[in-house]
Amino acid sequence: MNNKTETKTETGKSRVTDLIDQVLEAKSRHEPLKIVGGGSKDFLGRKTNGKVLSVRDHSGVVDYSPTELVMTARAGTPLVELISLLDQHQQMLAFEPPVMNGQATLGGTLGANCSGPARPWRGSVRDAVLGVRLINGEGQHLRFGGVVMKNVAGYDLSRAQAGAMGTLGVITEVSMKVLPKPALEKTLVFQLSQSEAIEKLCKWQRQPKPLSGAVWVNGQLYLRVAGAEQAVEGTIQQWGGDVIASEASQRFWSSIKEQSHEFFGGTQPLWRISLKSSAGVVDENMLLDWGGALRWTRQEASLDQIAQQCRPFGGLVSLYRDGDREAEVHAPMPEPLKRLHQQLKQSLDPYGIFNPGRLYSWL
Repeated sequence: MNNKTETKTETGKSRVTDLIDQVLEAKSRHEPLKIVGGGSKDFLGRKTNGKVLSVRDHSGVVDYSPTELVMTARAGTPLVELISLLDQHQQMLAFEPPVMNGQATLGGTLGANCSGPARPWRGSVRDAVLGVRLINGEGQHLRFGGVVMKNVAGYDLSRAQAGAMGTLGVITEVSMKVLPKPALEKTLVFQLSQSEAIEKLCKWQRQPKPLSGAVWVNGQLYLRVAGAEQAVEGTIQQWGGDVIASEASQRFWSSIKEQSHEFFGGTQPLWRISLKSSAGVVDENMLLDWGGALRWTRQEASLDQIAQQCRPFGGLVSLYRDGDREAEVHAPMPEPLKRLHQQLKQSLDPYGIFNPGRLYSWL
């Protein structure tokens, strides 16, 4: 090991020690902690108070093996740094996470369970995770996944961090799978009503085609096909549609991933609805992503009102941005599942110091 690597390793250890000291101090005082990375997703979840515990300085790639398609990095590492490194080897983060103006970090992306338009076909951030290192409420630095450790009650605790919003501990390190970039990528556009788009998507998604994105907005269905050149060109010939220029294609998918598309503008509450892609039209003014499995709407309404609107179609509703952050932002869950969440929280955070109330008022 050279001196540069030794220095980086020692720096990482000292930062973990500092984080552990902050957790132990909070534990002794029964003081809540607000875990922060790049701060790019502070708008998510319920409002929470506590002393800030920042992991932003705990950054850097620990290990990257391009031939093995595996990367390990510290939680505070900006995604843009990881993406830049992967670009050099024609590889990518398969779950296509938003970079949030360069502020998004690896730990925050996992904690918020952020995945982009390719999620139904390439998997989520949860699917990419191989293991994590985590500081629990006792100040212990644990490893889950990779080096095998018995998980609490049999849970896969590395993947349980996806969407936990920091309520289960302080993520310090993440190991994940990466993928090669596709040889060719093109975007098709169709002029269709929402009901027509859903019908087409139900048909096309059953076919073995290299689909990697499917969004309907403002009367247009955008389909991204990516893979081997022969497979992409064959799909275009079969499906038809207008092929848009490469730069326009990149701008569009970036606007969906980063939520910079005009649909996401405004100050009305932004609601996130997850349901079967085959579900019918819930509201004509929605944006459909993930082939219809993820739907967005901006409405001045309560959680109960949006849930009632979507009840005939099934699925889950949550308040994603703006609106009342003091109230619950996620629909109520069944009591058995609620008890499981509480037991998991108690196992890893027995003193309730990590982001209390960020997900639910009772967690």
